[in-house]
Amino acid sequence: MAPVYKIALVQLHPKPLSPARNFENAASFIRGVAAKGCHLAVLPEYHLTSWAPDEPGFKDSCRDYLIYLHKYQDLAKELNICIVPGTIVEPEGESLQNIAYFISSDGEIMARYQKKNLWHPERRHLVSSAHEPHRAFNTPLGRVGLLICWDLAFPEAFRELISDGAQIICVPTFWGMRDVSDEGYALNPEGEALFLNSTVVARAFENTCAVVFVNAGGPPEKGESTSFAGLSQVGTPHYGALGRLGRAEGVSIVDLDMDVLRIAEENYKVREDMQTEGWHYAYTRIRDESKL
Repeated sequence: MAPVYKIALVQLHPKPLSPARNFENAASFIRGVAAKGCHLAVLPEYHLTSWAPDEPGFKDSCRDYLIYLHKYQDLAKELNICIVPGTIVEPEGESLQNIAYFISSDGEIMARYQKKNLWHPERRHLVSSAHEPHRAFNTPLGRVGLLICWDLAFPEAFRELISDGAQIICVPTFWGMRDVSDEGYALNPEGEALFLNSTVVARAFENTCAVVFVNAGGPPEKGESTSFAGLSQVGTPHYGALGRLGRAEGVSIVDLDMDVLRIAEENYKVREDMQTEGWHYAYTRIRDESKL
């Protein structure tokens, strides 16, 4: 029987340039979900500092990134829980790097991923991982991959990870309802929610994987009126979105049955096809029905 993993979607409302306060808030949520037996807690992109690169002091607020990374390692070991601490912004010369980590339940860093596909305004501040390949890695939950926010829009990133064996792909995100032009927003004020809800589930189906999507949320008192998109969820084949949150800060715990991914692959044979020598997008008729 395939394992069932408890995954905590920790949808935080980050306060700009307040890493100490934001860490304490995140740690409180992680302690709460660890007490409920969760195997993995995933936080949003930019959860320590928010995204305010033009604010005076933003770079200074990122300089203690190693202190917080080590705090998360200590927390993971203490609570025996794996943690994806959203993303942590790290200074790199005059630029910045946006980094996601996977920390194992023993406190070891299993993977480090630098955001590849930068959202257009980010390109003035961040350095992309450019042509580095996407790689999956082994964890206590099996083989996992990391992507960040706008990477969600690139099917190629998912394909590269599943070709390397990833079954769970974690996507920490900082995505708002107004991340488009006024003209785009006027077409449909719910357009970004439609984008996220559609794409997360589509990526899960087309890759026979689980997509752990965790976005930043708005303050609880503003609820659905916030400009933060929220909508953290686990996208799965067959079931669709599990544990989907609204737009305010909060937490959702999802029981991910890995048997669902096995059934999906047996039905859709995506990985099987991709592993075939000479695989390509064209199909030819199989004349021997015994091979179907």
